[in-house]
Amino acid sequence: MPRQLILNAFLMSNGHHEASWRLPESDTHAATDVTHYQRLAQTAERAHFDAVFFADSPVLHGDVTQRPYGVIEPTVLLAAIAAVTERIGLVATASTSYNEPYNLARRFAGLEQISGGRSGWNVVTTAGDAAARNFSLASQPGHADRYARAEEFLQVTEKLWDSWEDDVHVGDKGGGTWGDASKVHPVLHRGEFFRVDGPLDAPRSPQGRPVIIQAGSSESGRDFAARWAEAVFTAHQSIESAREFYADLKRRVALAGRDADTVKILPGIVPVIGATEAEARALDEELDRLILPEHALRHLAGVLGVDPSRLELDRPLPEDLPEESAIEANKSRRTLIVALGRDEGLTVRQIIGRLGGGRGHQTFAGTAVQVADRIEHWFTTGAADGFNIMPPVLPSGLEVFTREVVPILQERGLFRTEYTGTTLREHYGLPRPASLFTGRSADDDGAPVRAAGGGAAEAQSVLLGGGAAHAARQ
Repeated sequence: MPRQLILNAFLMSNGHHEASWRLPESDTHAATDVTHYQRLAQTAERAHFDAVFFADSPVLHGDVTQRPYGVIEPTVLLAAIAAVTERIGLVATASTSYNEPYNLARRFAGLEQISGGRSGWNVVTTAGDAAARNFSLASQPGHADRYARAEEFLQVTEKLWDSWEDDVHVGDKGGGTWGDASKVHPVLHRGEFFRVDGPLDAPRSPQGRPVIIQAGSSESGRDFAARWAEAVFTAHQSIESAREFYADLKRRVALAGRDADTVKILPGIVPVIGATEAEARALDEELDRLILPEHALRHLAGVLGVDPSRLELDRPLPEDLPEESAIEANKSRRTLIVALGRDEGLTVRQIIGRLGGGRGHQTFAGTAVQVADRIEHWFTTGAADGFNIMPPVLPSGLEVFTREVVPILQERGLFRTEYTGTTLREHYGLPRPASLFTGRSADDDGAPVRAAGGGAAEAQSVLLGGGAAHAARQ
């Protein structure tokens, strides 16, 4: 089949623009209104989107005087969305730093069963001391330690999701046998960070496992994605940057022994759509005028790793900013912002305006045809396999995109007109992975399976995950 675009709806309260809640049309309670998100997911499903996606972090980010920061934990929210949708994928962010593999694997296994195999896990390592202090830690673990824990976390969760083989169920009422116990395996994981016996208390899902998604673009993030990710969320201001990232990550995936075509790269785009280009720019400017600079300045200073007093609204960024290597949180986003400011000679005020719509993701104001042209150009010239659509205002931004842009993409043969599958893997064109335990005898379950642990080296068997071993089970 011809290569098809992937479109996710990245949903956030009143919209991605930080001032969207101040518009007269916006409901200031939308952030914690389940029906708001259910209706948005149904809108996206009617347009045959691949998935809806929710970001998350186990900490209150920002000042509640600035915008609605209340959230519903995304796996809980997606369970409610699963009940009112049939096909659209359901992607939730969850941290490997502040969960345990068993409880997280169990939550996603439940979402898989409720949705019929439509879930995806956006794997994050969560930076910042504020989050650490919510989990009895004085400060965050270091960048390398967070990725080492994440590496082993993925090894354990995959074993848990696979601990029931596909054909466990017998259902012999006459003989009194519900399932074949030889098809359920303890994982007996012994690693640097985790000791988990297993098995999970839930069967494999229709798609085998949740789709693994990753969003870090630092060097560590790219290497991690090359070993584990089946889709990568990323932010780029220019097509040149996007193409560099696309080529680099596909190269790393191939070096890890995996098929680069099975890793989908999905930048974010904030489309501001008007009947004319002038109307779209006017809406963009109206939103930017509603930004409260003092709040945005504090957030920008945090990303750059400086005191807010060092940033002057009508002057360029300071020359002596900390290097990326000195930043523990959002390394790649820090580098993107510094490059944006310096390459285009922007003042801090102008940078704040450029970031207000998408926090570093590209914002594009234009007509529906111009937005479709931008998406097609990136898709067909080696910059993207699809996009996270980030409406600046909700629900109107999603409604206008599905009503006006999607039909153009369909007419050009770039996007589906009907769903052809029922699982997220089928939507993304990904294979269903075989269980790690298929063909493993009951006698093999008696000895602990030891993980490489901490991302130190490639696994020595297919049961340990990572690198070429991970490729072998795709």
